[in-house]
Amino acid sequence: MAVFRGDPCGITCLILTYTAIFYADYVIVHWVVLQTMLESLWGAFHALLFNTLVFLTVMAHVRAVFSDPGIVPLPQSRVDFSDMHAGGEKNDDWTVCARCEMYRPPRAHHCRICQRCIRRMDHHCPWINNCVGEWNQKYFLQFLMFVGLMSIYSLSLIAYSWIKDCPDCSKEMAVKQNRLLHSVILSMESILFGLFVIAIMCDQMQAILSDETAVEQ
Repeated sequence: MAVFRGDPCGITCLILTYTAIFYADYVIVHWVVLQTMLESLWGAFHALLFNTLVFLTVMAHVRAVFSDPGIVPLPQSRVDFSDMHAGGEKNDDWTVCARCEMYRPPRAHHCRICQRCIRRMDHHCPWINNCVGEWNQKYFLQFLMFVGLMSIYSLSLIAYSWIKDCPDCSKEMAVKQNRLLHSVILSMESILFGLFVIAIMCDQMQAILSDETAVEQ
C-alpha cells in the first residue's frame, strides 16, 4: 500500500533532498567529468557510474517515501475497552493505543505526525516524509548507503579534478571560477550529508544489532 504524508516539513525536506542529489549530478558531469576527462574513456566510465549511483539513490528514496512502514490497520468496528484501562495490556503483550482507539501488536508505537500506529517504529524521518518502521527500514538503509557512496565518490572526483586542471580553465577565467565555485559548494554538501548519513547509519545498525528501536531506547 503506497502512502504519502502532506506534512509541510516533510515535503520541504523532499524538495531539498532531490535538489541536493541532482545538483551533485550536474556538478560532477558538467563541471568535473566534462572539464577534466572529456577526451578519456574514464570520463564516460565515471559519468555512467555516478549516474548509476544517482539512479539507485532516487529509487531507494522513492521506495522509502511511498512504502508502507508497517501501519497497523484501524478496526472495522469500535473496540470495547471497558474491561481494561487505556494503555493496559492484552494477550501476548498487545497494548491499547488511546489515540487510535484500538489494540496494537507488540513493539508498535503511535506516530504523532502520521497519526497512526506503526509496527516496530524507529522514528519519523522528515527526509523521507515517512516513518521508518518494520516494512521500509531496508529501503531507508539503502538510501543512506547510496548517499554515503555518492558523497565519497563526489569528493574523490573533485579532488582529482583539482589535481588535474581542465584544459579550458587556463584560457577562460570564467570557466575556472565557475568550476571552482561549484566544486567548493558540492564538497561542502558532500561532507555535510556524508557525515550526517554515516551517523544515522551507525545508529540504525546499532538498533538492528541490539534489536531495539530508537523509540524503545
